[in-house]
Amino acid sequence: MSYQVLARKWRPCDFSQVVGQEQVVRALTNGLDKGRLHHAFLFTGTRGVGKTTLARILAKSLNCKEGVRSTPCGKCQNCQAIDGGNFVDLIEVDAASRTGVDDTRELLENVHYAPSRGHYKVYLIDEVHMFSTSSFNALLKTLEEPPPHIKFLLATTDPKKLPVTVLSRCLQFNLRRIASKVIAEHLARILQAEKIPSESHALTLIARAAEGSVRDALSLLDQAINYGGGQVIVADVYAMLGSIEQGELFILLDALLAGDGQGLIEKVREICAYSVDVSSMLADLLHLLQRLALYQLAPDTIDDIDERETFSNLATRITAEEVQLFYQIGLIGSRDLTYAPDPHTAFEMILLRMLCFRPAEGVSSSQTLASPKPERRGTTSPDPPLIQETAPHSLSGNDHWLGLVTRLKLTAIARQLAENCALERREESAIYLQLAPNMANLHSKRAEDRLQQALAEYYGEAIQLTIRIVDSTPGTDTVATRRKQEDAAWQQAAVESIQNDANIKALSETFNARLPLDSVRPLTKPEQK
Repeated sequence: MSYQVLARKWRPCDFSQVVGQEQVVRALTNGLDKGRLHHAFLFTGTRGVGKTTLARILAKSLNCKEGVRSTPCGKCQNCQAIDGGNFVDLIEVDAASRTGVDDTRELLENVHYAPSRGHYKVYLIDEVHMFSTSSFNALLKTLEEPPPHIKFLLATTDPKKLPVTVLSRCLQFNLRRIASKVIAEHLARILQAEKIPSESHALTLIARAAEGSVRDALSLLDQAINYGGGQVIVADVYAMLGSIEQGELFILLDALLAGDGQGLIEKVREICAYSVDVSSMLADLLHLLQRLALYQLAPDTIDDIDERETFSNLATRITAEEVQLFYQIGLIGSRDLTYAPDPHTAFEMILLRMLCFRPAEGVSSSQTLASPKPERRGTTSPDPPLIQETAPHSLSGNDHWLGLVTRLKLTAIARQLAENCALERREESAIYLQLAPNMANLHSKRAEDRLQQALAEYYGEAIQLTIRIVDSTPGTDTVATRRKQEDAAWQQAAVESIQNDANIKALSETFNARLPLDSVRPLTKPEQK
């Protein structure tokens, strides 16, 4: 007897065997059991998620000799004929090879004839989006009002290409990509039934490579069994997929965290000597960074105990901000990988970029990129003082007003109004503020009332508030202008820190590179006092 591939051997024969599409199965079984059957069904989704399989099971449920039911017997002549692909009342059409209108008309000529052996005559049209416009037009009338013995089952990977007139006539089911964990568990059950030894992590790798497709996973599993000589182990799967073991990725990450550029490049070249697929290696590194970010911010989402132990050691050496930075650099690099003349060199450059743009050692997440203040040339002036808090219930001078604004309970437009006002004077229970003409749009009755209410709550007495639009910008500062000055100072500090970095200088000199200064941003800013 000839060998049957796993994807065909383990294709589901009834709804209970379908993996990962519970929402579709539930709708179909309820419709079959309650007799609420639409005349046209459209199954959409990516490759290998069960579109054609569900359509065939539905056809079997409609034509089982035991009656229309959600659990076909699988033993009667009709069920076995459908499983064997030779049931006369199930007409399967590959739309990719029959795109013309004449093919469609020929197909529909027999619609009005009753089924020969089953309860219904079922038309299963796969990749229906490949039909031409004329073919869709020829199908529309029959699709809208078919004879009672006709059912249309349509399947497509690209529903956007279907005319809305077709979509509106069908009951549509969107099949989702299947989670890697669900696929891995399914593969484990199959291997147990086939009595083939395997390692759980190897199945996880195959499930991840399948990208949500059960059929792809089973094809890869067939390949892995042959590659491993009747067993499925991690080392063989890594070699088959052209990827590297997770331990190698941790070595690369260790070199990055240690700032060891020489060791990093040597390790990359050692790995690439084994003809590893670079895009796959970069994808694995990005996946590792994503898992590390999850561990740092939501540790309970990591189920693997060994993985959690490894991440606990890494998390003490790298901040969450650095993980995000590395991931973003790698993600942008993956987009440009196809344009590089040499993918191995491009991968090296991505890692060197991570190394160069990593913040200096010892800079914590509560500090900026560099501690020294920017040097000033020419005429010097003292740095603008940070906004200082004042003692409660005191308001004398604009600096005190600036400190008061930060403590008032304000939200939205009222806070913006307060931050752009300068104190003119205070007379007992009356406060007079100035607002620049270019900020006059912030002045509204509602915002002024909220600001007045917040001042009254703070002072514990009724406050009369007057806001005057001056003809020119006030000579005194506002919270908004102070913040702009501080942001500019920290931006300049970040730029100078980047420009003075030895790695950046070496990169610029070696590759004649230029740093776009407008792309530099401080990673963190000091807290306002």
